[in-house]
Amino acid sequence: MSPLLDDARAWVAADPHPGDRAEIEAMLAAGDDAELARRFSGPLTFGTAGLRGPLRAGPAGMNAAVVVRAAAGLARYLLDEGHGGGTVAVGFDARYRSEEFAQLTAEVLTAAGFVVRVQPRPLPTPLLAFAVRHLGAVAGVMVTASHNPPEDNGYKVYLADGAQLVPPADRRIEEAIAAAGPAAEVPRAGGWTVLGPDLVDEYVAGVLRALDPSRVDPAARASLRIAYTAMHGVGAQTTRTLFAAAGFAEPATVAEQDAPDPRFPTVSFPNPEEPGAVDLLVALAERTGADVAIAQDPDADRCSVVCDGRQLTGDEVGALLADWLLRRGVRGTYAASLVSGSLLHALAAAHGVPFAETPTGFKWIIRAGEPGQPLVFGYEEALGYAVAPDVVRDKDGISAALAVALLAAELAADGRTLLDRLDELAVQHGLFATGQLSARVEDLSLISGAMARLRAHPPATLLGRPVTATDLAHEDPPVDAVRLLGDGVRVVVRPSGTEPKLKAYLETVVPVHDDAGTIAARGRGADELDALRAEMSAALGL
Repeated sequence: MSPLLDDARAWVAADPHPGDRAEIEAMLAAGDDAELARRFSGPLTFGTAGLRGPLRAGPAGMNAAVVVRAAAGLARYLLDEGHGGGTVAVGFDARYRSEEFAQLTAEVLTAAGFVVRVQPRPLPTPLLAFAVRHLGAVAGVMVTASHNPPEDNGYKVYLADGAQLVPPADRRIEEAIAAAGPAAEVPRAGGWTVLGPDLVDEYVAGVLRALDPSRVDPAARASLRIAYTAMHGVGAQTTRTLFAAAGFAEPATVAEQDAPDPRFPTVSFPNPEEPGAVDLLVALAERTGADVAIAQDPDADRCSVVCDGRQLTGDEVGALLADWLLRRGVRGTYAASLVSGSLLHALAAAHGVPFAETPTGFKWIIRAGEPGQPLVFGYEEALGYAVAPDVVRDKDGISAALAVALLAAELAADGRTLLDRLDELAVQHGLFATGQLSARVEDLSLISGAMARLRAHPPATLLGRPVTATDLAHEDPPVDAVRLLGDGVRVVVRPSGTEPKLKAYLETVVPVHDDAGTIAARGRGADELDALRAEMSAALGL
């Protein structure tokens, strides 16, 4: 008997879900060793944003047994930390099996002696992050795969500070999960409570206090035309409630994408960054003459912005929001991940406030700042923004959407747009053009091979300029990434923490000359990004 077949039979014996058991039993009966090997290739681990993987039976997927053992590991960790009997908040989105996984989590944690408070319906991830501190909880669990494909799900864990896990807590929870024993033997019990509707009301009140819409002319707010899509996710109801409370007219909505639908039928990939994902939103904005168009990802922790038919990059929106807060007099630390653009650093320096560059992921961004200089704004280029970190200690696409609308209303009152403000920033600081080279793979060894080649033989020049390579695996904390830096050129290469992708983050800084202006600078920036993609594609063997 092979160890693989032994493991598969032991898993079947301990799997509490009949359907999941049947999947493995069918593979055993068919002798499908190749698929069994994939299912038992190793347990899911806490990556950039928690556990995440395809919905499938076995330890390398998201399923009932994995969730039960994850909840048991979290319970053991919390007990070992002296938090026995504390409150744990549990939330879920509208993906396949999300509510089931949330209920299993509640059952395990209740049996372990915790006071479990479960959200009443599918709600955005920022609401769960908010609930952790609002309830004084010792931890929170959000069942979501955010913007991943329909066949995926995931499991985010927050501790009492309302932020996602960082080492060593993640490793210790993984160790506790490994020691949890068979899923069928994990105690489960009823008796948790369901949160009331006041959770959304309290969140909305907190965001309004933080962003203070009253500082923007009421007529400008009321007259701003907004187009919006929830991208088949769970953000629509909370977003509309927040916008109405802030004095905005109800946004025009992409009707086909407004209700939660785990199939995500109108998009090939439910991520606003993906080509074609915001086509329906752009068409709606054109039909309605919208001043600004906003898309959220399915769990509403990310926010994409379209203005005059152009989708802004995450770096552009990050710079606009930071500039808006700085001009409002918001002092404190401004932070961005190492793969984000450099304009925020320049803005912070110009305003005399601290800037922090962090490892990738909001679990690091949200922890930037020092006593006396707390974090007041953080962003990552992948459309994640924290405009009210005192309210939600994570990225929040709902409060970010309101901040974008408030900025757009201010500019519209002066006859200007978000694009006009970007041009003004380019004149002041130079044009920071950013982009990506991204390769999705089936074989993960292709990613590790490309990273090894880059570390062994980094390019000496990019765009004809000398560059210095830094292996960030030797930094503290270590990051599996390589940075190439030269005069006006910057590239960071890393494997994605949430998807089977290798990513190269590209940046070039182009001065804006009075005689040519921003149009010429943007053209040059686009040409240099194309050249960088070609050079890095060759360097990585893609």
